[in-house]
Amino acid sequence: MIFAVNTTKTLRLRLKDKHARVLRQMAREVNQVWNHINEISARAARPFSGQPRYLSGYDLQKLTAGFSQCEGISVGSGTVQVVCAEYATRRKQFKRSRLHWRVSNPKSSKYSLGWIPFKIGHARYKAGQIQFAGQHFSLWDSYGLADHELRSGSFSEDSRGRWYLNVAVEIPELVGPRLPGPTACVGIDLGLKDCATTSDGQRLEGRWFRAQEYKLATAQRARKKRRVKAIHARRGLDHVEDDVGVQEPSGRYRLRGSQRSLFNPDLLVLRDHSPQQSER
Repeated sequence: MIFAVNTTKTLRLRLKDKHARVLRQMAREVNQVWNHINEISARAARPFSGQPRYLSGYDLQKLTAGFSQCEGISVGSGTVQVVCAEYATRRKQFKRSRLHWRVSNPKSSKYSLGWIPFKIGHARYKAGQIQFAGQHFSLWDSYGLADHELRSGSFSEDSRGRWYLNVAVEIPELVGPRLPGPTACVGIDLGLKDCATTSDGQRLEGRWFRAQEYKLATAQRARKKRRVKAIHARRGLDHVEDDVGVQEPSGRYRLRGSQRSLFNPDLLVLRDHSPQQSER
C-alpha cells in the first residue's frame, strides 16, 4: 500500500546580487537588536544590587517592542521577536550570561555574516520574487516555490557576500512497502590512502579535498582573498562519485544499486538488503 506523508524540508535558494545592499542594511538592523538584548541580558544577570535575573525570550521581546516603528528601520516586529527568541535559546544552550557581539563592519576580521530571520507568512513568493519587508527580491527558483507554502526561514550571507533564502516547506512523499530485513554483512576497513575498503574488495575514494590544496596554497601566497574564499566554498560543495558509491553532502556514502542502504564510513559493518522486495 502506498500513501503520501508530508515532510518538512528546508530549501536553500540563491538571491540576485543586486539585492545585497538592501539585505546588508537589514542585517545591520538585526545586529543592532542582537547587541542591544545582549547588553540588557548581561546587566540583568549581573546587577549592581539585587538578585540576578536571566531574561527569557518573552522578556526580551517586551523590552524591544517598538523598535520596528523607529525611523529608518525596515525589518518588522516578527523579525525582532525571532531574534530575541533565538538569543535566549543560544544563551541557555551555551550557559552564558552574555554571548558574542555581532559585528556589522564588513572590513573587520570579526565580521558577522548577515542573518535576517522571519516568521511564517512574512515572506511570500509572487511572480518569481520574494516579497519581504516591503522589498521584492529576485532569485533563482530551482525548486518551484509556487507549488509550496512558505513557512519560517531566514536570509543568510556566505563568506563571498552572496545571499541565500533558507525557507522551510512541506513536501509530500510517497511511502510504500518496507524493504526486507538485512541478509548480508560486509566488513569495512578504514584506511589512510583510501577512505574505506570493503571485505569484497570494493574501495571508497576519499580525501578529494587534497586536489584543491595546491590551488589554495597558490592563491594564499598571491594574497588573492576572493580566490581563497571561492576555493573554501567549493570544498564544501564538491562530492566524489566513483565505481563503488557516491559521497553525499551529509558525509555519508550511498552504494550503487537501488536495494543498498545508506551507511557511514565510520561504521565497521555494512548491512545489505536482498534484491527481492516484500510487501507488508
